[in-house]
Amino acid sequence: MVQEDPWLNPYKEIIYRRQLRARDKERELIRKAGCLSDFATGYLFFGLHRTDAGWVLREWAPNAKEIFLTGSFSGWKETEQYRMERKKHGVWELCLPNDAIHHQDLYKLSVYWEGGHGYRIPSYVRRVIQEEDTKLFNAQVWAPDHKYHWHNPPPDTAGRTPLIYETHVGMCTQEEKTGTFNEFRESILPRIKDSGYNTIQLMAIQEHPYYGSFGYHVSNYFAVSSRFGTPEELKMLVDCAHGMDIAVIMDIVHSHAVKNELEGLGNFDGTTYQYFHTGARREHVAWDSLCFNYGKNEVLHFLLSNCKFWLEEYHFDGFRFDGVTSMLYYDHGLSRNFTSYEMYYDGQQDEDAIVYVTLANALIQEVNPRAVTIAEEMSGMPGISVAREKGGYGFDYRMAMGIPDYWIKIIKEQADEHWNVSEMYHELTQKRHDEKTVSYAESHDQALVGDKTIIFRLLDQEMYFNMSKDRRNLIIDRGMALHKMIRFITAATAGGGYLNFMGNEFGHPEWIDFPREGNGWSYKYARRQWNLVDDRNLNYHFLGDFDKAMIRMIRKEDLLKYEYCRLLTDNRTDQVLAFERKDIMFVFNFNPVRSYTDYGIPVTQGKYRIILNSDHPEFGGFGHVDEQITYFSRSGGRASSPHHIMLYLPSRTGIALKRHQTRRVH
Repeated sequence: MVQEDPWLNPYKEIIYRRQLRARDKERELIRKAGCLSDFATGYLFFGLHRTDAGWVLREWAPNAKEIFLTGSFSGWKETEQYRMERKKHGVWELCLPNDAIHHQDLYKLSVYWEGGHGYRIPSYVRRVIQEEDTKLFNAQVWAPDHKYHWHNPPPDTAGRTPLIYETHVGMCTQEEKTGTFNEFRESILPRIKDSGYNTIQLMAIQEHPYYGSFGYHVSNYFAVSSRFGTPEELKMLVDCAHGMDIAVIMDIVHSHAVKNELEGLGNFDGTTYQYFHTGARREHVAWDSLCFNYGKNEVLHFLLSNCKFWLEEYHFDGFRFDGVTSMLYYDHGLSRNFTSYEMYYDGQQDEDAIVYVTLANALIQEVNPRAVTIAEEMSGMPGISVAREKGGYGFDYRMAMGIPDYWIKIIKEQADEHWNVSEMYHELTQKRHDEKTVSYAESHDQALVGDKTIIFRLLDQEMYFNMSKDRRNLIIDRGMALHKMIRFITAATAGGGYLNFMGNEFGHPEWIDFPREGNGWSYKYARRQWNLVDDRNLNYHFLGDFDKAMIRMIRKEDLLKYEYCRLLTDNRTDQVLAFERKDIMFVFNFNPVRSYTDYGIPVTQGKYRIILNSDHPEFGGFGHVDEQITYFSRSGGRASSPHHIMLYLPSRTGIALKRHQTRRVH
């Protein structure tokens, strides 16, 4: 890391110390287990399991004085048969005959501690359901007679750049309701396959009591959210995606936990400190949640076991770790602007959390070497997506979170004629040389109620009245052209991976607003209106068709494997930007009123053919570009480049041209 970036030299001792701490903690944890994978097996020991000899239930609750298993099988009474026995190190155990409990029985733990009592759902529970009438959550025995049989091997993702379709199962249907795993598998997977994306990111999989939290206030870390279906139905979804050569990564939340005590881990055994910090560090000031204490080995065991569980039990192909910035800093990154390197090394970083994410990445690679890990990290912490042996924390990618913020800023604050293409190129390509990033124009964050998607910012109320193809409207024409260009240039400059949120590719209207008291518990905005893109009489399909063509081009050319772009021209006055990546040249004319004839672009010698053009009529464009022309490079021109080609560049148009070697020079 320091060799790659000499500005880190003043902090090399801190970098080294952090690596030593992770190494020493790993040695401590695996002293008996032998390796991280064998250490991270808490889900095989704790929780409820059916064995040949009967049922066994284990729980870690060191402060508890007495624990009973209660449920529908016991009339919810505490009886001697269901009293748990205390073992060593705060572990409690109960062994039962096969006929004591049954598949789909409901249950809870009745936990007593000094001066108190509470009902709790086991920490390693695999399934939790909510009662319709009382709205209370209960654990449910889940032990079907037949284990799920996997049909498809996971896709070979070695060397494959992730083109990610970010999804939410509950929002997948057009009907005003909560979608299911089966509906997603049957209706949405074929759409994703057809769109060309090679990776799905599933949100809100871990059980969460409040639907409107978007899955980020997790209560039960090993339980699949039952509002979407059963564990087997999730496995069928993943299995089917694998059969389509689509990898499935999970949005995993280890940055905080829901405060609920009846459903979650808060005050589980009568103490505030079992899993979480005490005092001022216990509650997250912005998220109304609890903060894990990564300095406790038991917490590391719980979270590392959780990582391995989802890989092994559900065959996930990796994780997008939520809220990594919040984990890394004592202030969760909320009170600093990260304008100097000192802010990454000034002692205000939670080095226990740094140890955890380093070990989590090491474990994931140990369990599944082809797994992908992505950090939602906005501070720019050096080393986030750098290999551990090079001094980093081991993520494969970091989310390029500044890019959507940049698009929002210029759309809101600048007239089109003031868009600075030099600044644009800098914002889209700036990243650390030793890291890979996932670029995106917008994700689910930009679509939430209170914010606006790119298309809604561009079109506003015109979306409601003028998206029919038989109506020509200047605002619609502008918005559609810029929507295509923004996504095109973001993908073309992506730092290793690209992401799109479900429906945004075709300009899904309005925002996301989950059912809540403030909107009368309505599902109107917590769904996807697929009928809009399916209707060939509306403009939405143009945007969706362009997105398909763009993703196909990126895949065919294996574009994102080539790490760097080479700037060819950035004429701020003309608002023309050109760069090349691999043997593909991209040219964008962001000028809102001027088209250019015979515009000279410095190039590598060769002949060029257009392979993608945002102005093509099949994408709702005007068809001003003749795509049948072969452009031969000419000698002469700028001192910086001995060759150039002459192009016609319509206003608000982006084109990609592929270079072929030739000896012929004009």
